[in-house]
Amino acid sequence: MRILIATNGSVRSEMALRFSKQLTRRAGKPPTVLTVVQRDADRPQADAILARAQELLTPDVPVVIPKVRIGGVIDEIVREAGEGNYDLVIVGESRNRSPVARLLSGSTAVKVAEKAPCSVVVAKGKAGPVRRILLCNSGAEYPSALGRFTAQLANQLDAEEEVTVLHVMSQMSAGPGVHGQQLRAGVGELITERTPEGKLLEADMEILEQPGIIPRPKVRRGLVVDEILAEAKAGDYDLVVIGAHRNEGWQRFLLDDLARKIVVRLDRPVLVLR
Repeated sequence: MRILIATNGSVRSEMALRFSKQLTRRAGKPPTVLTVVQRDADRPQADAILARAQELLTPDVPVVIPKVRIGGVIDEIVREAGEGNYDLVIVGESRNRSPVARLLSGSTAVKVAEKAPCSVVVAKGKAGPVRRILLCNSGAEYPSALGRFTAQLANQLDAEEEVTVLHVMSQMSAGPGVHGQQLRAGVGELITERTPEGKLLEADMEILEQPGIIPRPKVRRGLVVDEILAEAKAGDYDLVVIGAHRNEGWQRFLLDDLARKIVVRLDRPVLVLR
């Protein structure tokens, strides 16, 4: 797995670096640590930031590829992610601004998560060891990819991880052929009756059934964003995984808006999967 870690020397960047240690130890390839400056004259400052980053990663990550790009921060991180063909970008987010301000204008981390051509981890809040993962699968697109990437990520961690596969039953998913009984059914009933939600849960469970991973299916009912936030807090998860949707037209706006709200309002690391 090719991993890109973005840093600007701030506290939030150091959080991203510390969080990335556990994901890069078994990545198979040295991570690239990138810092962006506006002018070539700022390279001494960039060198100091990269030296500090290497200090934080050592000895857990003995080999690091340092890199400096010149230009706008968001554009250069996204450009490097594409040109370097990375599988994952890790970037930190500050919690100093209010959720409303972050939602309206978007932080650097949120904008990178929206624009990057690959998956992005926004590191914030409790950035400790990842032992409990919440996988949120709406089934709107490529559900198996969510499970596969989560399994790949879990296998790179040092201990046995518990992965909860969450499906939120809400009015948004209700439509022709969806009966009230299905909306009230438990996980076992959904899987046994082969409902669309049951099939999604079962498919993810099969992908996650491997050594070092303890998969658990779960269903919640209500508004998607509220239920994901509630489950993340109630289960005290160390990482929340969501999918970035690629629908067109008004539906794309709606789904992207949901993803953005989840990323902005979560108080812990979140992986936006592409």
